[in-house]
Amino acid sequence: MDPSSTAVVRFGTHRIPRSLRDLPVLPGSGADSAPDLTGHRRLIVLGSAHELSSVLTALMRADRLDVEVAHVRRPWQAGRARTGTATRVPLIRDETGSVITGAAYWLPPEGQRTLHGEGVVDDERLFDGDVTGVRIEPTSSMPGLRATVLTGPMRPKRWISGRAAQLGTTGATVVRDGVTGKRPVRRSTFYRHTEGWLRVGRG
Repeated sequence: MDPSSTAVVRFGTHRIPRSLRDLPVLPGSGADSAPDLTGHRRLIVLGSAHELSSVLTALMRADRLDVEVAHVRRPWQAGRARTGTATRVPLIRDETGSVITGAAYWLPPEGQRTLHGEGVVDDERLFDGDVTGVRIEPTSSMPGLRATVLTGPMRPKRWISGRAAQLGTTGATVVRDGVTGKRPVRRSTFYRHTEGWLRVGRG
């Protein structure tokens, strides 16, 4: 691969590994940075899961999911990020157009102990009534995501896999890759986008 077609996307003060220091560096600035990201064939993201998701959100909105993306969290991952092979994996987003790469949660609103409502994964009921919360994760293969009801202190109960997880509720807090939504919602859906993303290695 031509080195000029690869760039580092750096968020905050993340240190650039020695093996990547000859590459151009783009400042990470969230989904609105799409015009800066689409001029390269491969992007190496230095940042959190939320910051990786913001890069993928930008590429999805720009219709540029042909760009390969690597995620470097430790220096030893840099070499693989630069030379590894990209594999297309499911891209999980929600109805707001935000991508998740780590995990999302449906949790009770502030001041409440339980989440009340109904959750389903595809055609299978996840819960109906009151629960501690729900965790949703992308998967590396089809159908694309899995979800579980949390019991006790954030412990999973049983996983259900599917293309989409949907919630109808009297009120829920949505957490996307560690970032809490600004206000409670009555409906929320996470689902597999029509096109996957090109992941380099496993990050």
